[in-house]
Amino acid sequence: MANTKTRDTTVGRRDTVETKPAFKTTELVIWALTVAGVLIAAAVTENLDGHDAWKYVSWLSIGYMISRGLAKAGSYAKDNDPRTADYNDR
Repeated sequence: MANTKTRDTTVGRRDTVETKPAFKTTELVIWALTVAGVLIAAAVTENLDGHDAWKYVSWLSIGYMISRGLAKAGSYAKDNDPRTADYNDR
């Protein structure tokens, strides 16, 4: 006889996401405003040249990526794809 077990896949699953997408965070807004401020300051003042301004923009971008990485660390987003199902649920 063939094995005809069926399984209810809706039991015990949650449709929650712990972190917001990057475009919905205040981190992105602060990063964009700070980058704009650095580039405007480089254009207006004589004390800050273009090379240093882009170096500061790079550092700001690295800091932003690290902060997003820390925010996403350990979070889980459900994708409803049966190919990526957790094998422990079977």
